[in-house]
Amino acid sequence: MEENLYNINVERSVLNSIVFEPSQFEDIEAKLKVDDFYLPAHQEIYKDMIELHRNSRPIDEEFIKKHLNAKKRFDEMVMLDILSSNPISNTLAYVNEIKDKAVKRHLLTLTTEIKKVTMEEDLPSAEVIDIVEKKLYEITQANENVDFKDAPTMTHDTLEYIKEMKARGNSILIGVDTGFAELNKMTTGFGKGDLIILAARPAMGKTSLALNMVLNLMVKGKGVAFFSLEMPAEQLMLRLLSAHTSINLQSLRTGNLNDEEWSRLNGSLEMMNSSKLFVDDGAGVTINQLRSKLRKLKSQHPEIEMAVIDYLQIMNTAGRDRQAEVSEISRGLKLLARELEMPIMALSQLNRGVESRADKRPMLSDIRESGAIEQDADIIMFVYRDDVYLYKEEKEREKAAKAEGKEFTSTYIEKDEEEAEIIIGKQRNGPTGHVKLMFQKKLTRFVDAPAFGGVEISFENVQATEAKMDVGNETISQPVI
Repeated sequence: MEENLYNINVERSVLNSIVFEPSQFEDIEAKLKVDDFYLPAHQEIYKDMIELHRNSRPIDEEFIKKHLNAKKRFDEMVMLDILSSNPISNTLAYVNEIKDKAVKRHLLTLTTEIKKVTMEEDLPSAEVIDIVEKKLYEITQANENVDFKDAPTMTHDTLEYIKEMKARGNSILIGVDTGFAELNKMTTGFGKGDLIILAARPAMGKTSLALNMVLNLMVKGKGVAFFSLEMPAEQLMLRLLSAHTSINLQSLRTGNLNDEEWSRLNGSLEMMNSSKLFVDDGAGVTINQLRSKLRKLKSQHPEIEMAVIDYLQIMNTAGRDRQAEVSEISRGLKLLARELEMPIMALSQLNRGVESRADKRPMLSDIRESGAIEQDADIIMFVYRDDVYLYKEEKEREKAAKAEGKEFTSTYIEKDEEEAEIIIGKQRNGPTGHVKLMFQKKLTRFVDAPAFGGVEISFENVQATEAKMDVGNETISQPVI
């Protein structure tokens, strides 16, 4: 039984291989974590090797002995056993052996945890399943969860991040591409672990905007998971095809296409067939079910870079009052985004109260059950199109005139392209403000406004003098550092 859980000789051989050929350490470190070693003394030595490597020190007997003696953790006999181990030629095979036995130990520990949460804590079955799936995902991904990161680890990782950004040529885009130039400038892209809330009143185009972002990633060969709780997958595909081919959505729905449009459609379908888009259009999904599905999908397709949920308020939960339910959902999505190290975008409805104001541009308090959502979200964006309200008001005037028996002459001019505002009401790591886009109604497609078409940026909580410069018809406010 114990032979299946660890092999001390294999552990010694791998550590011996590192000491005598430290050039292979980076490859080994990419696969093995400290707790993959069974013997505590081996864990100490491997941990010290990691520290020496990060500090650009030699990984040899003398430095290991010096460091561990300073911590009073050096075991002379263990080190002699390692140094006297037989040399190995296929280090990777030995590394995989250590990893395999570590996974078995983790699984054995998991069985004990399952018994505890099932029998002793008497948790609901849905929560037990979620706990088990999360632990199993962590084991599968070989993640090492620790309570704290020490200062050397954080400074090293931060420096590596800065170097990576520098190597990109000081590019403003450091996260997932939104597909819109000015929005990228405002957000620098969606970061790993970010929860993004995209909110609007009905008919403003929040689903269309989300799909446009999805399409941009698909075209670039990136993977996306889309949970459509309200719209069938086929309708989503029609919208994606319309936006990609520039064919009127209504023409696609009716099949009324000319030869040139059929040709464009076939070309687009080829791209769609090879894309990494995964759609779940099952209604009534719960946060636990969503977590389970997304964990499994991410483990099978690590190329997935973003997930979208359309939309937050129609997700099911286990019960309780609605505010508590939404709080559970938003917190669950934020934790899942961090766990999977990918941005998750959740669409959200706004309260009707926004329509009673003279200025109908939404604000944070307009989000339904906004408290928990506002707290958990890293970015909150609103979609606003003034033409939606202008059209609605025109229809109300027409209805009132007909009710009074009066003639009505419409002054509303319907446009193929309407101005749209993306209002960033919250951004944990960046500015808030407005971005101008254009909305092409017949294609349900948002596009960038003309170059420098107006970005308003406001920096919150920055105590600095602002230097303002005019760009086009708008003003950009930037802090002078």
